[in-house]
Amino acid sequence: MSKGLIKFLVIVVSLACLYSLSFTFVTRKVEKDAAEYANGDMAKEKAYLDSIAGEEVYNLGIAKFTYREAKANELALGLDLKGGMNVTMEISLNELITNLANKPKDANFNKALETAVAKSKTTNTSLIDLFLNEYKATGASAPIASFFATKDNANVITGASSENDVRTWLKREADNAIQNSYKVLRTRIDKFGVASPNIQIQQGTNRILIELPGVNDEERVRKLLQGSAKLEFYETYNNAQIFSLLENINTTLATTLKSNKAVANVPSDSTTATVAADTTKKEENLLAKLGANKAGSDSAKTTDSAAVKVDQAALANNPLFAVLSPSIYSDPNTGQQQLIPGAVVGHANLKDTAKINAYLARPEIKSIIPGNLKLLWAVKPENNNKDFLSLYAIKATGAENGPVMTGDVITDATDGFDQQNTPIVSMQMNASGAQQWRRITAQAAQNRDAIAIVLDNVVYSAPGVNEEIPNGNSQISGNFTIEDTKDLANVLKAGRLPTTAKIVEEAIVGPSLGQVAIDSGVNSAVIGIIVVMAFMIAYYNRAGIAANIAVIFNVFFLMGVLASLNAVLTLPGIAGIVLTMGTAVDANVLIYERMREEQAMGKSIRQVVADGYKHAMPSILDSQITTFLVGLILFFTGSGPIQGFATTLMIGIITSLFTAIFITRLIFEYMLEKDIKITLSFPWSNHTLKNANFQFIKKRKVAYIASLIAVVISIGAILTKGFSYGVDFQGGRTYTVRFDNGVNAEEVRNNLDNIFGTTTEVKTFGNENQLRVTTSYQIEETSDAADQEVLSKLNEGLSKVQGNKYEILSQQKVGPTIASDIRDRAIYAAILSIIVIAAYILIRFHKWQYSAGAAIATIHDAIILMGLFSILDGIVPFSLDIDQHFVAAILTVLGYSVNDTVVVFDRLREYLKKPNAHQEEMGTTINKAINSTLSRTVITSLTVIFVLAVLFVFGGEVIRGFSFAILVGIVVATYSSIFLAAPAIYDLSAGKHLADSAEDKAKKAAKVVTP
Repeated sequence: MSKGLIKFLVIVVSLACLYSLSFTFVTRKVEKDAAEYANGDMAKEKAYLDSIAGEEVYNLGIAKFTYREAKANELALGLDLKGGMNVTMEISLNELITNLANKPKDANFNKALETAVAKSKTTNTSLIDLFLNEYKATGASAPIASFFATKDNANVITGASSENDVRTWLKREADNAIQNSYKVLRTRIDKFGVASPNIQIQQGTNRILIELPGVNDEERVRKLLQGSAKLEFYETYNNAQIFSLLENINTTLATTLKSNKAVANVPSDSTTATVAADTTKKEENLLAKLGANKAGSDSAKTTDSAAVKVDQAALANNPLFAVLSPSIYSDPNTGQQQLIPGAVVGHANLKDTAKINAYLARPEIKSIIPGNLKLLWAVKPENNNKDFLSLYAIKATGAENGPVMTGDVITDATDGFDQQNTPIVSMQMNASGAQQWRRITAQAAQNRDAIAIVLDNVVYSAPGVNEEIPNGNSQISGNFTIEDTKDLANVLKAGRLPTTAKIVEEAIVGPSLGQVAIDSGVNSAVIGIIVVMAFMIAYYNRAGIAANIAVIFNVFFLMGVLASLNAVLTLPGIAGIVLTMGTAVDANVLIYERMREEQAMGKSIRQVVADGYKHAMPSILDSQITTFLVGLILFFTGSGPIQGFATTLMIGIITSLFTAIFITRLIFEYMLEKDIKITLSFPWSNHTLKNANFQFIKKRKVAYIASLIAVVISIGAILTKGFSYGVDFQGGRTYTVRFDNGVNAEEVRNNLDNIFGTTTEVKTFGNENQLRVTTSYQIEETSDAADQEVLSKLNEGLSKVQGNKYEILSQQKVGPTIASDIRDRAIYAAILSIIVIAAYILIRFHKWQYSAGAAIATIHDAIILMGLFSILDGIVPFSLDIDQHFVAAILTVLGYSVNDTVVVFDRLREYLKKPNAHQEEMGTTINKAINSTLSRTVITSLTVIFVLAVLFVFGGEVIRGFSFAILVGIVVATYSSIFLAAPAIYDLSAGKHLADSAEDKAKKAAKVVTP
């Protein structure tokens, strides 16, 4: 690659990363201003940020961004750094199956479902497959299809449908239920007002992962997420019928607010009242003399172009219309202001909806709003306007001022296109629903009124009715996008798929623990970088400076890529960054060690640089690709923080390769052009392991015996003592508790054992005043009542420690099904990693002996690491739980073990390609390969060990066990790559040379040439 192209790439990547990171700088500046303005008042700070959510805060000249848009593009912090709540919702498929069969009383059906639910807790087989298998095993005479061949399902399932037909249909309905639940939860979370929430379906499961940073009202979240979705249909009022009421509300508010001498003061739940004085200008742009700020003839459009500037007196006289723009437009012919027909009665900026809700909730306003009127907001901004929501007037004329029809009558809803290729939604109802729908649409069609589709008191659509619909089959059209119709179809299925979602896993991190994590992570990252940079300069002289510049670029690129991917930075993610610092120099070490070899041959410095990069490239790629593959497996098998770690690891490998290969090469080329001397060592480091000639093959049996003893002891410890499993592997509830003063863990354990009636695990967590409490009490129950019962008993036990106040910093709940799934995925990940690594090595080196040697080394490392965790658990003063973090650590160790091993293999392959290689004894060739790469192996391991030691000491208690596992694992992996992997090749090949003789090469060439 040409030097000019490399420079261009570096500049482009640097600018792209700077752009991605710039959003984080902007939002941090805005939030700093908000904190200074609020002076410690969190409500006031949130109100300030809400008030400017739609305001421009970043102008690049070619693009402008509001605070909300900049926030969406920043590098967000995970829960373990920011505090908040993380829950996994599980869609109740057994309830879905029962409801789709109209809750049958058949004993075989219910027994099969009960057994399937029990088995699903210990297997990854889907509940639907388990249920159908169990029903078949009962030997019942009634075909399974007979239970689902109801009137509602008649168009898809009949009594003659096969078991496979039922299976396919049930799985499709389950997918629909999961997608619909996702949509419902997404909307509920948006209403909750969480900054940068994350919600995603866990593919291949019936679970949805939700992260809510900064949330501190856990009880409200639980109620919000676990409530049943309520789909309803309402008739609507016309704008003309409601406008006079809005005027009355506006006048009443003006009178009462003036009498209280608080023009902009609304109840405490308003998010904008405290900054009203600071946002007068923004409100002026929203307020126009009645109706002057709306334009459009066939749909409501929000615009500032007609806004009229008013003073504080106008704001006082029109408090409602200052924030709610009536649905009015100016007639282009007469100039008269007209009410826009339809159910939309006004529009408001997103930031002002809470203020309007507070106005409408005031006692004097509620008293003048009729009981059969509901004012409900749209689910999201309309007409592509990101900042404004429509307010609908809903006619509550059903039973008890409810809907005219509920969603349980809908049998199906699909998104599609009409004859004009316009996105529409088709909806079908059962016989009862069709009869109701005919009456409702006939009445609405008289005045072409709209029917509002409402889910959880939010309006998803309000299509106008043109004519009576007699058969329950309807088409809903409007200004829809394809995504809109998909969402609406899912919403309409909410009534057809009456199933609930329950919390099966939960983690809550308090903000104080999050700040400790941030401090620990930043400290370990800074110290880790300093240690690596100091070592590189001390060992490689000026070449070390070039490597350090590459490290700085690497950090910059890594953070930039994370920001561009909208990744969430977690504490394991920071650990991944720190670890990347150690491995970032790995490629440089390979290059520098090769350059030193070339220099020892008497080559010119320019040739040394060229050959060093050329000959080191195979080893660099092989070693990094194997580690990347492990990161990939971690990403797809892990969840939450583990995915964050895997993401950072993989991106770090890519950026490390880019900076090591390109940035340092540019620096060396510059030094050569300016005739600056390139030095690769100091006198003390120049001869380190340079002429190593250790007899590894001759002494290999000693290493075999030592490894065998270590493996036997490890397996013995695993089988006899076992492990201390984390809550995510065994299920239960875990709490991190901090007392004001030091506390006796044994005393707390005894108190809690007596109260829970089960064995409670209590460990010191970091300082002596912090404990990690894990209980299996009520492990099978995931309800709110069970959560409260466990928490109540926990508080009862903790309060028995007299005169020592405490605070629950974090809590985590994992159901037994989740724990079983996580444990199984961890085992699969470890096995898959070894298989993938062995396969890659087989492809690259073409000899099964290489794959077998690498597999032996990695299995050896895994067993010893697990054995150490078993032996040392309870002995060392920190947690050595076997959990997801440990799985991430052990897989990382396997990756680095192969990383070292592959470098030796590459050098061995290089020697075997030499013309007379087959004439040399196999053991001698392997010895030469190990010895010639020994300095690289040791130096790379040392840099990684240095940063891991920093991470272990300064990284915080949460990841101490994680960093300890990798630290010990790297030491063991370095040993196995030297003493086991390559020597194993010698024994597996029976000492025979793997190099081709001249005769063999001639035969192979003849085979290629001869047809």
